[in-house]
Amino acid sequence: MSEGIEGIPQTAEQETKGTKEDKEARAAQEAAGVEQTGVIGTAEAAPSADRADTYTDTDTDTDFINPLRDPQDRRLPRIAGPSGLVIFGVTGDLSRKKLMPAVYDLANRGLLPPGFSLVGFARRDWEDQDFAQVVHDAVREHARTPFREEVWQQLAEGMRFIPGDFDDDTAFKQLRSAVEELDASRGTSGNYAFYLSVPPKFFPKVVQQLKKHKLASAPEGSWRRAVIEKPFGHDLGSAEELNAIVHDVFDPEQVFRIDHYLGKETVQNLLALRFANQMFEPIWNRSYVDHVQITMAEDIGIGGRAGYYDGIGAARDVIQNHLLQLMALTAMEEPAAFDAASLLTEKLKVLKAVRLPQDLGQGTVRGQYAAAWQGGTKVRGYLEEDGIDQSSTTDTYAAVRLQVDNRRWAGVPFYLRTGKRLGRRVTEIAVVFQRAPHSPFDSSATEELGSNAIVIRVQPDEGMTVRFGSKVPGTSMEIRDVTMDFAYGESFTESSPEAYERLILDVLLGDANLFPRHQEVEESWKILDPIEQYWATHGRPAQYASGSWGPEEADEMLARDGRSWRRP
Repeated sequence: MSEGIEGIPQTAEQETKGTKEDKEARAAQEAAGVEQTGVIGTAEAAPSADRADTYTDTDTDTDFINPLRDPQDRRLPRIAGPSGLVIFGVTGDLSRKKLMPAVYDLANRGLLPPGFSLVGFARRDWEDQDFAQVVHDAVREHARTPFREEVWQQLAEGMRFIPGDFDDDTAFKQLRSAVEELDASRGTSGNYAFYLSVPPKFFPKVVQQLKKHKLASAPEGSWRRAVIEKPFGHDLGSAEELNAIVHDVFDPEQVFRIDHYLGKETVQNLLALRFANQMFEPIWNRSYVDHVQITMAEDIGIGGRAGYYDGIGAARDVIQNHLLQLMALTAMEEPAAFDAASLLTEKLKVLKAVRLPQDLGQGTVRGQYAAAWQGGTKVRGYLEEDGIDQSSTTDTYAAVRLQVDNRRWAGVPFYLRTGKRLGRRVTEIAVVFQRAPHSPFDSSATEELGSNAIVIRVQPDEGMTVRFGSKVPGTSMEIRDVTMDFAYGESFTESSPEAYERLILDVLLGDANLFPRHQEVEESWKILDPIEQYWATHGRPAQYASGSWGPEEADEMLARDGRSWRRP
């Protein structure tokens, strides 16, 4: 095959030399969404966005479009551009089990630039190679994708470790030097995300140190972002104070608050289920829905987290962020577009419309797990766990009944519950429908018929179940509940990525769709604070046996409404 300009095959050269109109049309197609695109498979830094798909013949000053680029390829716009990630608290469990494996999995899937850099900051006397070995071991043990030596070697070249405390100015000077060195050696272009995988009490100190040492300020044409783990405050006042401190250093659009549940495929599929289909949305309202149950259950206790958990509790740890976010996504109106601003607008409408029970004693329940046999093992109660005070009133189970006071959901209760040491580990959203207004069948024919329901399984066994009534085969008319099931593992050949893979990639791309904004955080605390204040002055948590589904008081709360909890 003959060669054309700069070694391009003649056929490719001819293809790129079409009419001006063809070139402009193709350029418009290919430009959509490729701002952060990098080039894979080279040890050099990824090119800038405007160079990703075109190049210029310096002799003729003519722009040519990459003839191999398919404008319908949806993977390329999701490749991060030149960038690096700095993890504070890199020696913790979250970093070792989730963050570092997620970074490797992204690299293994070809979604990170070749010069991507990972910087760890912690109180350990480590060298760079010690840190690399820790990451290597974490990846080997926890990564979702197969280990490949060539991917690991490319990642390892960009790893650095900074030892020091958060108030250590020398350590932050070393961090700045490492960032500048990586800009030069790895081509990160000054783009860095700072991941605060540290206890909330250290958030202010870390962001203030980043400001003091000019790490929060990006060079011209670059970006800097802060990633903050929950809990974001312990009540409304502390959340507002923390927001003020963080926003003094980073602009609101630079702050990414991680709620890993929003990174799960099934949560994102909730929006697809509702708004990409015609069959669900017409019945997704008070005319057909009886109630909604949102459950996050764990079958483990607090383990060695007594220092963190005691004084926080299940409601602050889970309901304030995870469950209220799931509720907002379930109840929200269709957004104008699938972008961060539109999603924020609709979620805020739901959170602002939430109404608490008039009698918090009747509409909320808190509990603590007690010693019992669970899974063939005798387990300790919460008050018997190491580091827990015998007089502790911290809740390990919480259930609340909420209303959304708007036209779509008026009169439909939303029941939210979470707990530790429950029957099994499961997170699900169950939309339970009203019974048929009239049944022509004899009552004996429908004795085993329950309510129709759509159940979105967030974890494990990600998917969706639709429950409806069907005739039992035979000569008599007997109707019984059956289920129709959709499972990700059976319907798609590609396994779902871990939530942190999606969220870290979104941070590097600057895509804030799946991150709660500070307005949502503050509205959530406005909902939970009155409940916590009531609990603080009204008795002690109810006891429930480990391995059960919570205290009897929770069952009684629904029974008063003529309903019952689903058994996941």
